[in-house]
Amino acid sequence: MYAQDSFFDLSLWGRTGLLCLSATLFILFLFLARLLYRIPRIWPRVLGSILLFWLFVWVSPQIYYQYYHLLFEFLPDQWVIGWPPGPIKPLQFLTFQGPQNLSAHSQGVLGWCLLVVPLIQRRPCGTA
Repeated sequence: MYAQDSFFDLSLWGRTGLLCLSATLFILFLFLARLLYRIPRIWPRVLGSILLFWLFVWVSPQIYYQYYHLLFEFLPDQWVIGWPPGPIKPLQFLTFQGPQNLSAHSQGVLGWCLLVVPLIQRRPCGTA
């Protein structure tokens, strides 16, 4: 399924760096969702997670472009993101209906993780 993915066109170090960048972004956005955990009501937490995912879908292409710019000197300095996406693009990632590549499927997994985090029940402090 992923044999033709551009990820495999990178060198070993390029793939390693991309995996590290992706893992860092994944953890960062889950951490931000966890901060929403402090809000006592569930709907603001869920809405916040949806907004975080939407923000990731909008801004992450620029972050990844900057990484590729480090790998490939011939890439021009430019903005690759435009206006914020509508609800269709994030929904395509969540339903795995977008492109059939590692990037799109990873975004779908992140989206589902962000949606699950606010649904986890908090335990009061001091309980086992």
